[in-house]
Amino acid sequence: MENLIIGVILIFVFLFAFNRPAFASTVVSIRGEKFFINGKPTYEGRYYQGKPVEGLLFNSRMVQAIFDDLNPSTRALWIYPDTRVWDPERNTKEFISHLYEYKRYGLLAFTVNLQGGGPVDRQFTRVQEWENNAFNPDGTLREEYLRRLSLVLDEADRLGMVVILGYFYFGQDQRLKDETAVLNAVDNATRWVLDTGHKNILIEIANECDINYDHDILKPGRISELIRRVKDISKGSLLVSTSFSGGYIPPEEIINISDFVLVHGNGQTPEKIRGMVRLIRSSKAFINNPKPIVFNEDSTNLDNMIAAFENYASWGYYDQGKNDYINGFQSPPVNWSINTEKKKAFFELLRKITGGIE
Repeated sequence: MENLIIGVILIFVFLFAFNRPAFASTVVSIRGEKFFINGKPTYEGRYYQGKPVEGLLFNSRMVQAIFDDLNPSTRALWIYPDTRVWDPERNTKEFISHLYEYKRYGLLAFTVNLQGGGPVDRQFTRVQEWENNAFNPDGTLREEYLRRLSLVLDEADRLGMVVILGYFYFGQDQRLKDETAVLNAVDNATRWVLDTGHKNILIEIANECDINYDHDILKPGRISELIRRVKDISKGSLLVSTSFSGGYIPPEEIINISDFVLVHGNGQTPEKIRGMVRLIRSSKAFINNPKPIVFNEDSTNLDNMIAAFENYASWGYYDQGKNDYINGFQSPPVNWSINTEKKKAFFELLRKITGGIE
């Protein structure tokens, strides 16, 4: 009888281990100004120095998690010091290996972009020689990027984390040959996201839509068309917004149609961060329909982090670093570990505010 009981237990263990779903179905949602994960507010019940933490979404800019360079003449810019070659698969795997560590400190979200971000400090120009692009010129998707992104989404989903997925980045958008290609890219990326079944994704149509885009539909005057397009394709199941450059307050129309207000704090003082939040909250669109305010790019200035938090706005760490496999989270080859004083200071303050998550 004892052997029979043990056998039954082993069968159940086997069935559980090998028949689990591919991902954990982490679901992000919004109610008023609060984010929820799996039906519970983030950082549930948490206060820090008398200020509410519950419902916020602390995040970090990790846009190069699926980075590659398809231009052979610039690919050598990103070589690893130990192997002397660039390896996009290694980059993604090393990023994923640190997600649990980030989560333990209280990080619940990070931004990844299908066209990356500026990989070299101070070279955020309209045309970039390197080609980091998940889209072909006609707007179809490149499978190698999707494969790496799938690994990122799966692990984030398993850990109960949220991915802010950006579609476009200035300096790369011109590689889409025309507006039809941009529309195809939006449609294809959105349908691909829906097909994955993941529900832990927030969509950022374009990083800083007010800077250096070639296609008019990616600029502030028309970016709302693409927000609506994603909403229509997903039948409202995807939460969508777009970001603007540091200090820029989104126009009423964007605040109105976005599911969350996405802003950047680059170059701003703590007082200006407070002022940005006040201006957003005083807008007619926000008063009529309050929603989360999210900085998903700022700096390593932790005074700005505190200013945003104290005014109940989520804040995103942005550490450009250098192409040295030591500093920062944006200049490949990226060292994704918490290895520098700047990174350590951010994650320690994050743990103090959120209490960390075990």
